[in-house]
Amino acid sequence: MDRSAPGRSPGIRIPEFRDGNGPAAPAGSPACLAAFIERHAPVLALTGAGCSTASGIPAYRDATGKWNRRQPILYPDFVASATVRRRYWARSFLGWPVMQAARPGPAHHALVELDRRGLLAGLVTQNVDGLHQAAGQPGVLELHGGLQRVLCLDCGAPIDRSVLQDHLLTANPDWAPDVLSINPDGDAELDEAAYPGFRVVACGGCGGRLKPDVVFFGESVPRDRFETIGARLDRAGALLVVGSSLVVGSGYRIVREAQRRGLPIAAATRGRTRADAVLMFNVHADCGETLVEVLAAL
Repeated sequence: MDRSAPGRSPGIRIPEFRDGNGPAAPAGSPACLAAFIERHAPVLALTGAGCSTASGIPAYRDATGKWNRRQPILYPDFVASATVRRRYWARSFLGWPVMQAARPGPAHHALVELDRRGLLAGLVTQNVDGLHQAAGQPGVLELHGGLQRVLCLDCGAPIDRSVLQDHLLTANPDWAPDVLSINPDGDAELDEAAYPGFRVVACGGCGGRLKPDVVFFGESVPRDRFETIGARLDRAGALLVVGSSLVVGSGYRIVREAQRRGLPIAAATRGRTRADAVLMFNVHADCGETLVEVLAAL
């Protein structure tokens, strides 16, 4: 259960996939999903990492909900430790070019078309890759922020992530360790011996600590984002989960709120979800392929 101080929204947590042993959601088909959208439109879309796998960005978890990567950097550690910040920016330095090169995939484009047809009440994404916006999706609410923006923790000054990358390249012209893998949040897995040689760049205005404008694990999602989501649920006839296992508490919280309001909920995502018990059905397939079929059926 999420617990937080009064006046704050729950932080992002990494819970165990405890719901995986319960009954699975009924299996659906693209035809079922097309009928669901047509019957309940406009629907609010809640998207996750599965939308971006076709763009070359890996998912956080496998089809069983198992975590696919090492423990991520936690917000309190990032703020307090220069060593942790160096680890983060070293990993981001190598992961950012992959994020920059990524292009929207079938799921992103299909959701734009659903919106164009007036079938969406909005789109909330748990992703930080900016691919929905790149596809032309209007009014995207980034639940966890976006990697393309960086802020100074000390003076609040913003800097574009691409500009920061140029500064990092200047500071680390010969630093080129082996990359073990790329993570879904725009960083890379490196050998432990790689980090000491990396030089971190400070804020150009005050010399302060730089942080991507994303919500880290252990950090609270701004309350106004949930208020905006509530307003979008007011306009929605249903909630559609696309490409997410809903294991992270902030995404699952939106499902709980939709359930509290009596909205029907369906999903298009591979494998189990944390919300299987409340789903009308789940289309267990690639979400991009599913949505392309849905568009053809509508």
